[in-house]
Order: sequence, then C-alpha cells, then structure tokens
Amino acid sequence: MYAQEAVQFLGLGEPRMVKKLMQAEPEDTNYLLNPFLKSHNVRILGSGDEWLVFGHGFGSDQSVWQLIVPHFAKSYKILLFDLMGAGSTNPHSFTFSRYNTLYAHADDLLTILDELGIDSCTYIGHSMSGMIGCIASIERPSVFKKLVLIATSPRYSNDGDYIGGFEMEELHELFAAMRSNFIAWITGFSPKAVGSDIQSWPVQEFSRTLFNMRPDIALSICKTCFASDLRPLIPQVGSTIYHPNSCTITMTIPCYLVQSGVDASLSIKVVKYMAANLGGMSHVDILQDIQGHLPHLAHPEAVIAMLQRAFQWSG
Repeated sequence: MYAQEAVQFLGLGEPRMVKKLMQAEPEDTNYLLNPFLKSHNVRILGSGDEWLVFGHGFGSDQSVWQLIVPHFAKSYKILLFDLMGAGSTNPHSFTFSRYNTLYAHADDLLTILDELGIDSCTYIGHSMSGMIGCIASIERPSVFKKLVLIATSPRYSNDGDYIGGFEMEELHELFAAMRSNFIAWITGFSPKAVGSDIQSWPVQEFSRTLFNMRPDIALSICKTCFASDLRPLIPQVGSTIYHPNSCTITMTIPCYLVQSGVDASLSIKVVKYMAANLGGMSHVDILQDIQGHLPHLAHPEAVIAMLQRAFQWSG
C-alpha cells in the first residue's frame, strides 16, 4: 500500500523487481511449514558445509542482500530471514511491547537457528542486525564462529566524549518528521542513508522496502534503534564466559567490523569505539571510497570483496 503511494508521489514508475537469486532452494523445504519460520520468511539457499546467516537493517528486508548472496551460494549454505516488523512480514505479528528492545529480535534469531538445527554459523549483520547478532552471541556464544558487523552501532546519539553521529535534538526531529508525513520523510531520508541520488536504483530499492513498512511500526523500530544505548554490552561481545552443563568455558568470537568511508547515519568514530571495547579479537575494514549506510545495496562489488576478506580472516 505505502509503496504504491510512494511510486505515485515520486513519479518513479513501477519499482524494479527484486533480482531473483541464482541458487535454487534445497530439495528439503519442510522448514517452510514451520509457522515461526514462515512468519520471518525464512529462506535457505546454497550448498556447502558452513552456514552464513544474513541479517538486514532497519527499513529493509532480506532482499537487500540480493546482489551479494549469489556470489556465495555455491560455497556456503545461506540463511535469509526478515526481522519482525519489516514490510514483508505480517504487521499483526508485531507486538509493540515486545519489540521495544533489540533483545526480542535476538531471541527470534536464536529461535530460527534452533528450529533449523544450526549450531555453528558466520553471522553477517547490518546496522541494527549487527547489534542483534552481538546480543545473540552473548546469549549463545557456541553458535557463532564469527561476527561480521556492517555499519553497526551500540548508540547513535552523542554522549560526552562518545560521538555516535546524532544529537538527541536531531533524533527528536527525525521522529517528528516520521509522524508528520511518512512518505515525505522517506523521500528525504533514503538518498542520505544510501548516499546516492533519489533516481538511482539503490535509493529506489531502499525506498521500496521502507514504504512497505507500516508507518507506526517503522517509527517504533526506528526509535528502538536510534534511542538505544547498548555500549555496556560491547565488552561482552567476542569473549563470553559460557556455562554448559555446569562447566565454565570462555568462548572467543572474532568480530570483523565494516564501515563506509562516509556514512550520514554513523560516525566513523563508532567503529573505532567498537574495536577498542570489544571483548575479543577484532579487525576494522573501512571502505574508504564508499559512501552511504547500505554499501551492500549501493556498492555490492566492494562488499563482496570485503566479505571474502572477512571469511578468510582467522581472527
């Protein structure tokens, strides 16, 4: 509904069809009958012995990985899913009181992995899904071999010496603009977030998934992302004391941190803060010549090359 209104408002014509992933789904599709997995639009692609799990950020859905996944589907099993509240999910399944923190999304992620019997994976999380992966890795460190965190922040607002990128007044203005005119807000927000012209395909694609969200749900999730302060969790990420069967084990999870050279939504200092405060081994990869908060959508070649580096990095 909102996407159709946006097309008329912007005069862009029909949105470009989502690119069909090149790898067929596996023969065993019984997971599609699972109501919980179905509610998150879970898809399993590819082949291989190792799992890659891709988590999308605010305003998008699993289609944001459409230009990335085909390059890895021949070597890995790939799990795609939609966060509850994404425009591709049933809005009636979104409970405002439950999803007012990222912990609920982390619980959903762990339930998806449990339902599929995935006990080891490399997790690639963009933006809010990066922090969702961090929370999940603290709760269940044995499941995560490595975290690849793209444009991830524990706090988006400035606080003393911590530079998140926004003043609180700016965030209040952002929320007010969303409440006032959702479509108009997106037409201004999308080009800045993507770092490209409004007529470009990446901006149109991001606008499409944003417009697919119900406005009140989008506002709620946006507040959860931008108003959260998860900095106290960062030292627990990457090195977690785990207690299986009354035994004490220290789990080490390498974290590969990625950020564009210029990102209107995120200060470059955040990735340095993350690297300095993570509990385990980390590596920072700044995509110097790249602009925007969604490099995997606007600059897929650079992100594919980055992921290849990330998967080869041993930590």
